[in-house]
Amino acid sequence: MADESLDELGPVDFVIVEFPAGASNFTGEMATELLALVDAGTIRVIDLIILAKNDDGSIDAVEAEDVDLGELRKLEAELAELLAEDDIVNLAAAMDPGSTAGVIVYENLWAAPFASAARRAGGQLIANGRIPMQAIIAAIEADDALETTGA
Repeated sequence: MADESLDELGPVDFVIVEFPAGASNFTGEMATELLALVDAGTIRVIDLIILAKNDDGSIDAVEAEDVDLGELRKLEAELAELLAEDDIVNLAAAMDPGSTAGVIVYENLWAAPFASAARRAGGQLIANGRIPMQAIIAAIEADDALETTGA
């Protein structure tokens, strides 16, 4: 990542995938799909960390190279380890006590050309967001209900 000009970077996002106590599985289908996104050039994984939130609220953070993540091991050479201690505390605030979570920080490579063009034009990304799938489903169901009742 150090070889790349900052002007060429795409937007960077993160996701947290939480598992209840005793149910964490960072390999298998989930790992295969993440690697497919990387191999297709859709994303670049910048950081990958495993968080455990203890019942007392304390947090244990483990870097990817310190745990066996199966086929995800191939991502280690690219990881920049950007997350600081404050970031980890903020991310873990969303977790339930007793759970384990994987945090993935990734660059949206698919959007890099657009982001670079926007910066060259003098623009900057000032906000982004995501609509939860549950909200989309609820909106579609509400629309269907209106059509069915004739309102």
